[in-house]
Amino acid sequence: MTDRTRYYKGVIFLILSSASFAVMNVCVRLAGDVPTYEKVFFRNLIAFIFAVIVLVRQHGQMPMRWNVKRASFMFLRCFAGLVGVFANFWAIDHMVVADAAMLNKLSPFFILIFSIFMLGERVKPFQLFCIMLAFIGVLFIVKPGFIGMQAGPAMVGVLSGMSAGFAYTCMRKLGLMGVPGPWIVLCFSLFSCLAIIPFMAVNFVPIPGRSLAFLLLAGLGAAGGQFGITAAYTYAPAREISIYDYSQLLFITLLTWLLLGEVPDWISWIGYAVIITGSLLLFFYNKRQLAETEK
Repeated sequence: MTDRTRYYKGVIFLILSSASFAVMNVCVRLAGDVPTYEKVFFRNLIAFIFAVIVLVRQHGQMPMRWNVKRASFMFLRCFAGLVGVFANFWAIDHMVVADAAMLNKLSPFFILIFSIFMLGERVKPFQLFCIMLAFIGVLFIVKPGFIGMQAGPAMVGVLSGMSAGFAYTCMRKLGLMGVPGPWIVLCFSLFSCLAIIPFMAVNFVPIPGRSLAFLLLAGLGAAGGQFGITAAYTYAPAREISIYDYSQLLFITLLTWLLLGEVPDWISWIGYAVIITGSLLLFFYNKRQLAETEK
């Protein structure tokens, strides 16, 4: 398989992953008035089942022993990931779905910030400029003092991006420690389900059949998105294709327009453009820096 073929396969898998996550986000809204913790439970239950199937088919055994450091980073990844999913789902239910999705896409910028403290990496002035540009875009989506009353949900959306960035940084650390990806998915999904069960036991709300169907679709979308993005980065490195992950915005906008009659306002579109511009600049800057390092 040529490098060009691998590149195109990586792009296709990443776009399919983005479409799957878009389906997840829209189905979470279509599930209706169901408690957020029940939505999160079904989302992670499906991902857990898929992770078990993958590990069984691969005869996956833990290739190394656990120690305090690995266990600590796994707990942080699971906890931060759970907070991120909770915040993302709550924001989806309380604001324009595309706005919530874009705020969740702030995670790459938070990864840069957390990498300073957790991985000892340095953020260069141009990278800092891109981070500042992204947060200017956030202001257009939040609209403080302009229109509407979505500042609260928007801040929760920002929290979802920050938590996801922290969780992904922990995943990167675990990868450097030799922990396989399917095991990280399995531990996160299992941790999330077990953490939510007490809430469901105390205050379980029966789920109508229509809502349950949408939650199962959301879970399938999440599983497809997770394994799609894993396949994508197997074929091509993140530095070459990660920008295609923003195709999720197009899928979400189309689906919410068709199914919910929901269209972001022009101020939000300015915010999207600013955030994506910051991402593009960061993407090409990192790619150039890596090329110079490899010379």
